[in-house]
Amino acid sequence: MRKSRTWLAASLAPALAVGVLTAGAALKANVALAESNGGVKVMPLGDSITDGLTVPGGYRIGLWQRFTANGYKVDFVGSLSNGPASLGDHDHEGHSGWRIDQIDANIVSWLNTYQPHTVLLHIGTNDISQNYDLPNAPNRLSALIDHITNTLPSAEVFVAQIIPLSYDATQLRAFNAAIPGIVQSKVAAGKHVHLVDMYDALTTADLVDGVHPNAAGYDKMAAVWYQALLSVPGSIGSPGQPSGSPTPSHSPSASPSPSPSASATGSSGACKVSDAVSAWNTGLTENITVTNTSAAAVNGWKLSFTLPGGQTVTNAWNATISPSSGAVTATNVSYNAAIPPGGNTSFGFQANHTGNAAAPTGFALNGVACSTS
Repeated sequence: MRKSRTWLAASLAPALAVGVLTAGAALKANVALAESNGGVKVMPLGDSITDGLTVPGGYRIGLWQRFTANGYKVDFVGSLSNGPASLGDHDHEGHSGWRIDQIDANIVSWLNTYQPHTVLLHIGTNDISQNYDLPNAPNRLSALIDHITNTLPSAEVFVAQIIPLSYDATQLRAFNAAIPGIVQSKVAAGKHVHLVDMYDALTTADLVDGVHPNAAGYDKMAAVWYQALLSVPGSIGSPGQPSGSPTPSHSPSASPSPSPSASATGSSGACKVSDAVSAWNTGLTENITVTNTSAAAVNGWKLSFTLPGGQTVTNAWNATISPSSGAVTATNVSYNAAIPPGGNTSFGFQANHTGNAAAPTGFALNGVACSTS
């Protein structure tokens, strides 16, 4: 039998209530241990999903293990601390039960105290769960990002589209759909802000209670954070290159760079395209990754493809797309280094659609046909 939203809210209330109580208790008793290995300061920032309410340490466990396995020295920072011994640094700013406005009310103090170089922001779940002024939730998120970047202008800020919920899917998709435009507006203003698609990394099957991930779900989050950090040089320093460690893939920084010249986009080479579509009634979000499969570096790219009928691009990130429908060309605007063989770069866009949420077709990089995966 279909459960009503009221039933779902009641069944989830214990988990959400625990989150609210945990926040108050943590502020009094679970103070940060101020652990440090002398590495780049990274602040995990958000609510109980950052804290790890159902799995203490949450995504921070898998992320830390990826850092250490690949020779990166990172110092997690924040006023709270929790997690198992396998998490070598327990500090964070994951406040269970908190909304965007509550994080925003404290963010300047935390930033001034801990001075992170990199911020991992996953917030908005409690705004949706509490049905708290949802039309203005994107504006609150935008203001929070501004307070972070104004306080620490050189910080790298990674903003995640939040993971799925077992309820309020429409409200969550609407909130997530606003985030790419928010991030792009910050990039256009010269701020070091980067979009992270966390929503597509998990499904509701990865949730313990309809809100919080299980251990496998948290590890999926860790993998997404790690790849996002690798895509921005310097966000987690440089690896010590231990034996057998992989060479990081090159993906674009969302930091602004000059518009590409003909020489920056005129390179040819073989390529592979993978894409993921997240669609709802009248809109969709498309994330596309272009991998250089040639034997030589590619100095920038232009990717041509065809949008299905009824789709119109409304905004894009890491690329300029023209025209907005039909046969279009996307030109990178933020990748400012050669893409090495095997390396990749990503971009995405939002579009309106009239009943056609299919993926684009006919990919070609600078005239060279791309295989798709």
